[in-house]
Amino acid sequence: MTIHHPLRSVLKVGSNTMVSRLLGFARDVILARLFGAGEMADAFFVAFRVPNLFRRLFGEGAFSQSFVPVLGEYRVTRSVEETRAFVADVAGWLALTLAIVTLVGILGASVVVYAIAPGFVDSPDKFHLTVELLRITFPYLFFVSLVALAGGVLNTYGHFTVPAFTPVFLNLSIIAAALFWAPHLHQPALAVAWGVFIGGVVQLCFQLPALKRVGHLHWPRLRRRDPGVNKVLRLMGPAAFGASVAQINLFLNTILASLVGANVVSYLYYSDRLVEFPLGVFGVALGTVVLPLLSRQAAERSPQFSNTLDWALRLTWLIGLPATVGLLILAQPLLISLFRYGAYTAEDARQSALSLMGYGLGILPIIAARVLAPAFYAHQNTRTPVRFGMISIAVNMGISLILAWPLQQLGLALATSSAALVNTLLLWQRLRRDGLYQPQPGWPALLLKSAGLAVIMGMILLSLRGDTAFWLSLSFWARLVHVLGLVLLAATVYLTGAWWLDIHELRALYRRGPSRG
Repeated sequence: MTIHHPLRSVLKVGSNTMVSRLLGFARDVILARLFGAGEMADAFFVAFRVPNLFRRLFGEGAFSQSFVPVLGEYRVTRSVEETRAFVADVAGWLALTLAIVTLVGILGASVVVYAIAPGFVDSPDKFHLTVELLRITFPYLFFVSLVALAGGVLNTYGHFTVPAFTPVFLNLSIIAAALFWAPHLHQPALAVAWGVFIGGVVQLCFQLPALKRVGHLHWPRLRRRDPGVNKVLRLMGPAAFGASVAQINLFLNTILASLVGANVVSYLYYSDRLVEFPLGVFGVALGTVVLPLLSRQAAERSPQFSNTLDWALRLTWLIGLPATVGLLILAQPLLISLFRYGAYTAEDARQSALSLMGYGLGILPIIAARVLAPAFYAHQNTRTPVRFGMISIAVNMGISLILAWPLQQLGLALATSSAALVNTLLLWQRLRRDGLYQPQPGWPALLLKSAGLAVIMGMILLSLRGDTAFWLSLSFWARLVHVLGLVLLAATVYLTGAWWLDIHELRALYRRGPSRG
């Protein structure tokens, strides 16, 4: 296989994910107009964050990183009938676990809110609204985790488009609820919460025809005779923790955010949504494609394993670096252009920009971790990422406790980025030590050239950015056109300069890849 296949897959996943992220931005613009950064926004964002955290624990992150390598092994070593039985058994146990967790979450919603947002207790109305919203949104966990099961199967069989496009339906559901249902309710957040619930149902239904086409639309079963099921269950416990490090850090930051100041939860949410664009479009796409590829190479004991990892890390650096620089410089213009309407004020944008810059520093290490961790999961080693994840969480909490009160949202965002950097360095060092990764020649030149281009790009953006008053004076469409023009100009400068400097890794994106196997 040449690298043309995984690269095309990365671009395919990335393009579909971009559609979802653009709709996500539209969703957040609508929510910003509807909620602003007040009590209702804080309540909804906390209620939405809880099932998203558990989604990482039971769904796409942990499940994919434990299930996909075992499924890949079955495809190589077992018959079609055994593979189908394995998928049906895993689906049964996953569905049962999800049903229990969902039921407990609904019944214990008040305890969950008290645990993750203790500062809400001082505002009884906010607390009770959050509890009510959580009881509506928590079942989303059940549906979206089964979506992750379907996506893992489809990705293993080389079908990336349907899983990548599926999140579009969640955004469409929330947008429809916010536009057409929320205005008719005394508590508009209730309509949006039901939009989350409905979005989960639609996402699962959308996957079913694709599963049938690859021969894996089965009724779930509850047998334990298949050794593969036990292997997935053993791997999934540690993987749930290791895959959720970033989410757990955000979760802990939510607790502190509810304590350190008014509206800090909302400031972090809006800035996190912008950071999730490069992380989602590129980071998720790269991680989604790399995991089954590395799993196959590990099962075959291919010598190209290290080369694939090196290729993915080079792409991470080439794309993550300019994304970081661009977010740091355009933080406030981006927030004003996307959210400064309705209840979301100029002061909200200024405060959110602080946390956006703090989160922006974590783009590179977070994407790199999404490349490095699958190298361990491909070898069915979930314990090592867990140990490093625990260290990362300790770093996050230590820095958060130091910086949260003096710097509020900026301090919490810096803590998250610092923890991501520590996690990535530990993963990289361990892969080197175990001999699973050996950097290929050309890294010094790549780092020097790309860093120089990033500096030039940043200087151009600084000279053309304008001040806050300028952006506030523009109309909605003028803001969007202006900020889009700056982004396109920055990308053109960077890519043109990379071509002129003969950064062959960039040219390889169009004509070849890191290895053949």
